[in-house]
Amino acid sequence: MAELNSFVDYFRRKYGARLQKVVIDAGFTCPNRDGSKGVGGCTFCLNNAFHPNYCTPEKPLFQQIEEGIEFHRVRYRHAQRYIAYFQPYTNTYAPVEKLRELYGLALSHPQIEGIVVGTRPDCVDEEKLDLLSGIQDSGKIVIVEYGIESCYDRTLKRINRGHDFACARTAVEMTAERGLTQCAHFIFGLPGESLGEMMDEAEIINSLLLTSVKFHQLQIIRGTAMEQEFREHREDFHEFTLDGYLDFMAEFIPRLRPDIYIDRFASEVPPRYLSPLQRGWGLIRYQELLDMLRKRMAMQQG
Repeated sequence: MAELNSFVDYFRRKYGARLQKVVIDAGFTCPNRDGSKGVGGCTFCLNNAFHPNYCTPEKPLFQQIEEGIEFHRVRYRHAQRYIAYFQPYTNTYAPVEKLRELYGLALSHPQIEGIVVGTRPDCVDEEKLDLLSGIQDSGKIVIVEYGIESCYDRTLKRINRGHDFACARTAVEMTAERGLTQCAHFIFGLPGESLGEMMDEAEIINSLLLTSVKFHQLQIIRGTAMEQEFREHREDFHEFTLDGYLDFMAEFIPRLRPDIYIDRFASEVPPRYLSPLQRGWGLIRYQELLDMLRKRMAMQQG
């Protein structure tokens, strides 16, 4: 029977404890925002909806780390080990010397044991990956998280990603060559994709040398270009109900390679950011969703 291969379990097996991510905002931007490859960013994105309030680029990195650790001490009382999560925007989108300075600053905090670097496939190169590999060789934990979002080029173009899927495959291969742990993000429900096409992405994901994956159901955020597109072309979107998404994921996950870990299978966005145009799932926490998915998988597999 296929099971949900949790990334938390991977951490516990490899490091003997849960590693709590402390989100920090180092003030990066993205090439599809600053005009390098486009403007406006990804059509679904409003970054403030995806990271905690303590994390703002106006605060020094050490202050963000201290406040983040305190936040998690209150929320997760058993949290004891921490890694700095460079999450907002594209956290390799700077010269390598600047990256060396920022990563080094975070790693110099006595309670930080490693870094997670969220980035785009088109914003890494040999030099930047060698920097991350060197940090790992020094004994620190390093995880690279790629926003891939979709395996289909027409979707990537429609959502203004600024790169194609071949770019993502190349970045993943370069990262794997250095033995770095890597995660990729994918969104289900993007405009123009059928349920069958989304299900077929499992086979494509299996062909990538990934350690783990994060899946998100598309949530329409207020004020984004995606909200306007949803308003005008709602028929192009597959709208997941909670039951429908649980059924989909219960079938999708067993299709993945057994060595791929699931970091997340659904997203949580504060209700104040959600568009009133989309039917929501109500106030439900991720752990509850996870319990529901495990039960659904057990039911579907007999």
